[in-house]
Amino acid sequence: MTLSAPALRHDDYTAMRQAMVASQLRTVAVTDPRVVTAMAQVPRERFVPAASAALAYRDTAIDMGQGRALNTPLATARLLVQARLQPGDRVLLIGAAAGYTAAVLASLVAEVVAVEVTPALVAQAREALADTPNVTLVEGPLEAGHPSAQPYDVLIVDGAVEELPATLTSQVADGGRIVSGLIERGVFRLAAGAHRGAATALTPFADIDSVRLPGFARPRSFTF
Repeated sequence: MTLSAPALRHDDYTAMRQAMVASQLRTVAVTDPRVVTAMAQVPRERFVPAASAALAYRDTAIDMGQGRALNTPLATARLLVQARLQPGDRVLLIGAAAGYTAAVLASLVAEVVAVEVTPALVAQAREALADTPNVTLVEGPLEAGHPSAQPYDVLIVDGAVEELPATLTSQVADGGRIVSGLIERGVFRLAAGAHRGAATALTPFADIDSVRLPGFARPRSFTF
C-alpha cells in the first residue's frame, strides 16, 4: 500500500531527498556541486499534488493533472548541469509546472522567468514561490516564451519537444546556452547547444526519458 502524504514526517522527506541525491544524481553524471546542493535543499514534495507527495523523490515523472507532468529528478538535473549555469545568468525556463525547477534555479542564477501554460499550476507555483523574489512566473503558451524580457543567457526546456521554434530560441542572447529534451523518431533524448546569430544548434548528450511538453509538435507533412 502506498503511503499518503500525511503519514510522512518532515524527516521522512529529508531522508528521501538525500537518497535521491545519493542514488539518482551522484551516480549518473550530475557533476556540478551547485546543482546537487540545490536539489538536496529544495523540498520537492511541496511542488507536487498532495496525493503524490510520497512519490516526489522517485525516479519517475509525476502526474500534475490537466495533461501536465513533472519531469524526473534525473532529467532535470542533467539539463541543469549541461546548461553550465553562472551566478549572473538570466534564465528562461519553459515548462515551470508548479515551480520546482524554478525554485532550484533561484539559488543558482540571478533571475528566472518561468513560463507555464496551465492556470492551476501557475497558481500553485505563485503560492510556493511567494518568497522567491528572483523568479517571475508567466502564464501562457510554452512555445511563446516571454519575449518582452529578452534576451536571456540560458533557455531551459524542462521536458521533451519535437522541435524548438525560432520564436522561442530567438529570445536567447547571441552565444547563449540552450538545453532541452528532444523527441526524435519516438526516442527521447536530452540535448544542449547554443544560439548564434539566427541559428540554433543542439546536440543530444543522453538518452533519458523526459515528460512531453504541449505546444511543440512538429508540423506533419502532407502525404497523398
